[in-house]
Amino acid sequence: MVAKAAPRNGATVEELAARFGERLSTSHGVREHHGKDESHFPYALPDAVVFAQSTADVQDVVRICARHKTPVIPYGTGTSLEGHILAIHGGISVDLSGMNKVLRVSAEDLDVTVEAGVTRKQLNNHIKDTGLFFPIDPGADASLGGMASTRASGTNAVRYGTMRENVLGLTVVLADGRVIRTARRAKKSAAGYDLTRLFVGSEGTLGIITEVTLRLYGIPEQISAAVCAFPSVKAAVDTVIAMIQSGIPIARVELLGAPLVAAVNKFSKLDNKVAPTLMFEFHGTKAGVAEQVEMVAALAQDNGGDDFRWAHTMEERNKLWQARHDAYFAGLQTRPGCRAVSTDVCVPISNLAECIAGTEEDMEKASMPIHILGHVGDGNFHLMILIDPNNPAEDRESHEINERLVRRALSLDGTCTGEHGVGMGKLDFLLAEHGDAISVMRAIKKTMDPDNILNPGKILRMN
Repeated sequence: MVAKAAPRNGATVEELAARFGERLSTSHGVREHHGKDESHFPYALPDAVVFAQSTADVQDVVRICARHKTPVIPYGTGTSLEGHILAIHGGISVDLSGMNKVLRVSAEDLDVTVEAGVTRKQLNNHIKDTGLFFPIDPGADASLGGMASTRASGTNAVRYGTMRENVLGLTVVLADGRVIRTARRAKKSAAGYDLTRLFVGSEGTLGIITEVTLRLYGIPEQISAAVCAFPSVKAAVDTVIAMIQSGIPIARVELLGAPLVAAVNKFSKLDNKVAPTLMFEFHGTKAGVAEQVEMVAALAQDNGGDDFRWAHTMEERNKLWQARHDAYFAGLQTRPGCRAVSTDVCVPISNLAECIAGTEEDMEKASMPIHILGHVGDGNFHLMILIDPNNPAEDRESHEINERLVRRALSLDGTCTGEHGVGMGKLDFLLAEHGDAISVMRAIKKTMDPDNILNPGKILRMN
């Protein structure tokens, strides 16, 4: 039964209720669930939530919202970190989690087409008997439509790239309700504008992604994982830089600062040495992996690294990487009652050591705990700034630290966000990063969404 309509956009809600019946909700609990994510921003509830089951459903939601000029915000799993799904101007949240069908698997072509609500774990479980896997792993079991919308990345990006490199085509509902397919399944094309790349990373501001065609990869013959402790963060980072510049095809290399290692040990019941640590994973043939291990171990030793501690079995590897993915929650436990201001930047690998060195100086001066971690193989790292949510001075300090971090990254020819996306959190840094190109982005947005109904207030300030 549909609850009483929320106060704003009543006519839109009434028309949607007539179309979707019990698949529309205005209950406070449902709206609250769809008005928060994993970011530090305050809740911002939509006026109603529609649970879509098909591209046609999304098309109808958008057409109704377009007639009333009501905002519409796509929702996947709510795991974003920059406020992407918050209804800061009210409107309708369209929940795509029910669109969870794997539509086609072409093992011979190494690709797959899924509905937007399929999660990465669901996909890999579905294709596990084909000898293939999808490697993009942002940690959370995010929806693949959401991952495409935010241009997600993760631990495997150093070898397999990000969603940008692994999305072959999309089905998208535009702001006027039209449905387009951005590309066919050919692995390359020179036909027309690259609309796929336009929508990947657009965060629902140009269209709502309802289907995704993705690259798949063969499961490697040999997979080995290891942990190595270092005397300093600099020694660990120098090892990574040397490894990447040597062309070693590492699959994953993750950095954790010493305090976070201690937190992860406690949270995940591990016994790693409490020191700056790199976590490695090697993919390939048995001979190829052995060669990679030998080369990386020598580089680590040159920088004072300890002997590798190995995770040989699949169970051991899964435990190791789950611990890495749980590092966010482990970090939160180091200051009970805190809120994490989570941020990330990415710089060219040759500038990584300088960027981290300046960041460590800020961490040492800060009045609150800060954890550092990251996918350092591609120059990307994160800070978890743990603040007292009831202390305005700490909130201001966290934003000052974040701003210095971003300015430092930009001065080193980096970017304000390597994988979290812009959302609401990085809006003010886009002009510094892109300059006059912002006017082109605004022109694209105005052309494709003239009434600014698609996820307004994200990526760009339109006035």
